[in-house]
Amino acid sequence: MNPSINDYPLGETEQSLQGKEMNVALCHPGVRSWMCSDALAVEKTNNGPLVLNHIYYACCHLRSCVPPGLSDSPAGLEKRGQVFGQNFIPPKKPKTFLQLVWEALQDVTLIILEMAAIISLALSFYQPPGEESEVCGKGTGGAEDEGEAEAGWIEGAAILLSVICVVLVTAFNDWSKEKQFRGLQSRIEQEQRFAVVRNSNVIQIPVADMVVGDVAQVKYGDLLPADGILIQGNDLKIDESSLTGESDHVRKSVDKDPMLLSGTHVMEGSGRMLVTAVGINSQTGIIFTLLGAGEGEEEKKDKKDSCTAKQDGAVAMEMQPLKSAEGGEVEEKEKKKANVPKKEKSVLQGKLTKLAVQIGKAGLVMSAITVIILLLYFVIETFVVERRVWHPECTPVYVQYFVKFFIIGVTVLVVAVPEGLPLAVTISLAYSVKKMMKDNNLVRHLDACETMGNATAICSDKTGTLTTNRMTVVQAYIGDQRFHEIPDPSQVNAKTLEVLVSAIAVNSAYTSKIMPPDTEGSLPKQVGNKTECALLGFVLDLKRDYATVREQIPEEMLYKVYTFNSVRKSMSTVVRLPDGSFRLYSKGASEIVLKKCAFILDAGGEPRSFRPRDRDEMVKKVIEPMACDGLRTICIAFRDLSANPEPDWDNEAEIVTELTCIAVVGIEDPVRPEVPEAIRKCQRAGITVRMVTGDNINTARAIAAKCGIIQPGDDFLCLEGKDFNRRIRNEKGEIEQERIDKIWPKLRVLARSSPTDKHTLVKGIIDSTVMEQRQVVAVTGDGTNDGPALKKADVGFAMGIAGTDVAKEASDIILTDDNFSSIVKAVMWGRNVYDSISKFLQFQLTVNVVAVIVAFTGACITQDSPLKAVQMLWVNLIMDTFASLALATEPPTESLLLRKPYGRNNPLISRTMMKNISGHAVYQLTVIFTLLFAGEKIFNIDNGRKAPLHSPPSEHYTIIFNTFVLMQLFNEINARKIHGERNVFDGIFSNPIFCSIVLGTFAVQVVIVQFGGKPFSCAPLNVEQWLWCLFVGVGELLWGQVIATVPTSHLKCLKEAGHGPGTDDILDEELAEDEEEIDHAERELRRGQILWFRGLNRIQTQVQFSTDLPQQVYFFPPCHKAAPVLNPKYFFCFCSVPSVLLYFMITNFSRCRNVFSVLTYMTN
Repeated sequence: MNPSINDYPLGETEQSLQGKEMNVALCHPGVRSWMCSDALAVEKTNNGPLVLNHIYYACCHLRSCVPPGLSDSPAGLEKRGQVFGQNFIPPKKPKTFLQLVWEALQDVTLIILEMAAIISLALSFYQPPGEESEVCGKGTGGAEDEGEAEAGWIEGAAILLSVICVVLVTAFNDWSKEKQFRGLQSRIEQEQRFAVVRNSNVIQIPVADMVVGDVAQVKYGDLLPADGILIQGNDLKIDESSLTGESDHVRKSVDKDPMLLSGTHVMEGSGRMLVTAVGINSQTGIIFTLLGAGEGEEEKKDKKDSCTAKQDGAVAMEMQPLKSAEGGEVEEKEKKKANVPKKEKSVLQGKLTKLAVQIGKAGLVMSAITVIILLLYFVIETFVVERRVWHPECTPVYVQYFVKFFIIGVTVLVVAVPEGLPLAVTISLAYSVKKMMKDNNLVRHLDACETMGNATAICSDKTGTLTTNRMTVVQAYIGDQRFHEIPDPSQVNAKTLEVLVSAIAVNSAYTSKIMPPDTEGSLPKQVGNKTECALLGFVLDLKRDYATVREQIPEEMLYKVYTFNSVRKSMSTVVRLPDGSFRLYSKGASEIVLKKCAFILDAGGEPRSFRPRDRDEMVKKVIEPMACDGLRTICIAFRDLSANPEPDWDNEAEIVTELTCIAVVGIEDPVRPEVPEAIRKCQRAGITVRMVTGDNINTARAIAAKCGIIQPGDDFLCLEGKDFNRRIRNEKGEIEQERIDKIWPKLRVLARSSPTDKHTLVKGIIDSTVMEQRQVVAVTGDGTNDGPALKKADVGFAMGIAGTDVAKEASDIILTDDNFSSIVKAVMWGRNVYDSISKFLQFQLTVNVVAVIVAFTGACITQDSPLKAVQMLWVNLIMDTFASLALATEPPTESLLLRKPYGRNNPLISRTMMKNISGHAVYQLTVIFTLLFAGEKIFNIDNGRKAPLHSPPSEHYTIIFNTFVLMQLFNEINARKIHGERNVFDGIFSNPIFCSIVLGTFAVQVVIVQFGGKPFSCAPLNVEQWLWCLFVGVGELLWGQVIATVPTSHLKCLKEAGHGPGTDDILDEELAEDEEEIDHAERELRRGQILWFRGLNRIQTQVQFSTDLPQQVYFFPPCHKAAPVLNPKYFFCFCSVPSVLLYFMITNFSRCRNVFSVLTYMTN
C-alpha cells in the first residue's frame, strides 16, 4: 500500500519526500480527491512523467489539502503552532513600575521641590552658637525651645515624603492607564476574525488562531493577517502601499504574482490563499522584529521606534517603511514629518492645552513675584532698616530663610498649576470607554469620546445602520409582469425560472448563504452579503435550491469574475457551458444594468428587443414605484458569448454589454424601530443627520422620510452623486468650496454616491466657514473605499458586523451592532466627558485661585504662607486626585441631549462657571482672611502670624487649613452642576464613587489635623473648633444657592476662558515633535500632561543659556532703555535655585526692570 501524504512529518522538503517514494503516492488517483482543481493538480507533460507546480509543492511541504482545508483536530492545529509559530506578534514589553516611577520623578516641579527640601533638610541640622544669634538678627530667635529647634528637619522630610507619595500615585496611575490601553488593544485584536476552510466547511476564526497550511478565504475589504500563496482568485487586486509605498493596486493571479503578504489590503475581488507564514515569520512580523517589537534589547530606541512599532489600536498591524542599514533615521524622521499627515488635536485637547499654558504662565509669574517680594522684604528689613552686616557665620541662618521663601514660591506654583486635570481627563475618558463598550461602541482612539460631544453633523450610511440589514425580496418584475409579492413558481415561465435561479446562485459570492435558524420558529440566518442573501432567499421562496446549482458549478470552475465595487455597482460572472461557449451572468443597480441591456425575456421566456424608450417606461412604471416604497431595486441579466474567437476578458466594457434582462426585484430592508426616535434626539440636540447611500434616490428619500431625516414642509435637498458633483465643480472640473457651501447646509440625502462623493462632502463641511462655529462631523462607513472619509471625519464610525477590516482600521469607533442608536449613545457619553472635565475645572480653579491668593498675600504681609508646603501638597496633589476621580465618573443623563453642542470655539469655562468660580472664591477668601487676621480673637487662641523658623504648629493656622479643606469638600458637591442648576444633590447617590471619595477625604482630613503634628504643621483642634470649621464649610452649599440666584446675564464683567487654540498657535508643532519621543500608550492616554509644565521646562533652557553670560552684574538706571541683565551665578550667594526663577523673570518680563535694578544695587 502506498504511503499517505499525512504519513510524513511537517516541514519535509520536496526532495526528501521524493526520496521516500512520495512520487509513487502522488501518482495515485486519490491525489485528485484533495487537489481537485485542474489548476492545482498534478499535470502531465507530453512525455508522460508528472510535474509538480509551485502550489502543489507548497501543499506537500505543509501537508495541507485543497480545497477541503485542514482538519479541525486541536492536536494537529497545536502541532502546527509549535512547528511554524502562532499568528501573533508579541508587543513591546510594557514599562515596569520602577521605570514609570523614574519618569514621574522627571517632573520639573517635583525636582525643584526635592532640591528645596534637601537644602532645607541639610540646613536644619546646623545650629549657630547662641551668642551669635543677636548678630544674625531673628534667625534663630523666637518662641521655640531646643526640642522644637532640633525638629526643624521634619518640614524638609515631610516635603520629601509628600513628593514620594505623589510620584508613587502618578506612577500607579500611568501603570493603570497603560494596562487599560493594552486591554483595549487586546479586545480589538479579539474582534478581528477571518474566514478559513476546515473539513470542507467555511468558518470564522480569530486571526490569532490561524495556522500555516490553512486555506483562507480572501474577499474585498480584508486586511490580510498572514502571508500566503493565492490558489484561486477572481479579479483580485491588492493595495501593497503599506509595504512598497506604491499606491497603485497590484493584480494577483494564480499563474502570475500569486504571493499575498500580511498587512496588505484587498481592494477588489475574492479568492483563496494557502497560508505559508504567520506571526513573526510573516512579512509584518519580520519588519516588526527589526523594529524591536517583542524585544527588550533595543531600549535605547524605544521612544523612537514606538511611534512606528505600534499603530493606533490597529487590529492587524500596518507596515511602515524600514530604516536603511546605513542609519537613515534622520531621513526617515524627515519623511514622517513630510508625508504622514498628523490628525488634528481634538477639541478638548486644544482648549485644555491653551488653558494649561495660560495657567502655567500665571502661576510662574505669581510664584516668582512671591519669592522676589519675600527676598526684598527680608533684605530691606535686615540689611537696610536694622543695618545688620552679613557675617560669614550667619550665612546658614540666612540661607535657611531663603530656602523657606523659595519653598513658599514653589508651593504657590504647585497650587497654581492644575496637575489633577490630565488625570481627570484620563479617568473620564477611560471610564467612558469602558461603559461605551456596553453600549456597543468599541472606542479605538480615546479622544473620539469627547469629540463626539461636540458633533454637529452625522453623515450616516443607510443599509444596516438606519435599517435592520435583514434584506428580503418582496416585489419582482418577471416576464413582463409585476408581482407585488413573491410569485408562485407556476406563475413564472420554466425556462425563465431556470436561468434566473442559475444567475442568482452562480453570480453571488459562494460565502453568501442561507443557514437554518438557531432556534425553532425564528428566521433563517443570513451569512455573507445581505443583498445576495436576499436573492438566495428569493430562490428558496421560488421552491428551488441554489446549493444544487453550486454543486454542479463549484467556485473553482468559474471562468471569470468581475467583482462588485463602488465604481461598477454591479457584479458579473462568466461560466463555460458544456458546448464550450460562455455565459455571463450580471446583477447590480437596476438603472445601471438596464442601460447595458439590449433584450428582455418576455412571458414565454424568449428574448425580445429592449429599446431605450422601453427602458424609460420600465423605470417609470416599475423601478420608481418600487423605490418610492423604500425598496432597493436589483436587475438580473445574462449574455451568451461564443468561444470562437474567445472574448478579450480584460475588455470589460465590451463583455458586459448587450445583456438580456431576466428580472428586476425589489428588496426591502426595514428601518430599525429605534432609529426614528434616535434621530429625533439628535435633531433636538442640535445635530444634523444626513444620509449618504449608494441606493436609488427615490429609495433613499423614502427611507429618510421613515427615519425622520426629512420632514414634509422642510427646506431640504436630496441629490444624486452626479448632480452633487455637477453643482460643486467649476467648468474645469475642480471642486470649489464656495459651491459646496451653497449646498451642504440644506443637503439631507445624497443618493447613488461613491466613496469619493462622501469624502468630498465630509471635507467640504469640515472646511466650511459659512457657519459661526466650525462643524464637527461624524461619519459611518463599512466599505474599503470609505476609509478616506472615515479618516477625514472628526469621528469615524465603522460597522462591526458589515464593515471591512480596512474601514475598521480607518475608524475611531467601531459599532459592534451596526446600529445608529449606538451613535446617539456615543454623543451622550462625549458630552458627559466634556461636562466632567468642566466640573473638575470649576472645582480645581476655585481651589487654585484661593490658594494662590492666600499664599501670595500671606507671604507678602506675614512673610509666611498660612498654608504650608505639605498642606498644599495634600490639597493640590492628593485631594485633587480623588476629586478628579469623583467628578470624572458621573454617569450621563438624557438631559445632556437637550442642549446644543458646545462647538469648537466655545470656551471651556463658560460665564456661568466663571460666576461660580469667582463667587465661591470671594466667599472662601473672605473666610480665610478673616481667620488669618482676626482668628486668634474669634477663637481666643495664640496668634500664628510671623512665627519664627521651626516654631511649633499653631491652632490658628490649623483652623485656617482645616476650614480651607472643608470648604473645598462642600464646594466639590457644588461643582457637580455647571449650568446654573439649583439641586446640587440631584443623582448624587447614583455615583457611589463620589460619595465614597467625599467621605474618605473627610476622614483623612480628620486624621491629618488631629494626628498630623509637625509634618503637616497641624495642632489638634477641639470639638467646638471642628464644629465652627464644619459650619463654615456647609456655608459653601448655602452660598452656592445665593450665587445661582444672580443672573449671569447681569455680570457683563465676567470673561470666558479656555477658548480653542488659534491657528497661529505654535504649540501644535511643539507637540508634534514631542509625540515622536513619547511611548504610544502615554501619547494616547497622557497627551494633556505633555504641556502642563511646558513653561517650566523652558527654565532649563534659560539655565543652560546663563552659563554663556558675562561674569559681571550690569546696572542700568531705571530710565535706561535696555533691560538690566542679572547674572544668576552671582545671585547664587542668596540661593541657587531661586535665581533661576529670577533670571526667567528678568529675561521675560521687561516691565519689572525697576525692581530688579534696585535688587541688583542692593546686592552689590
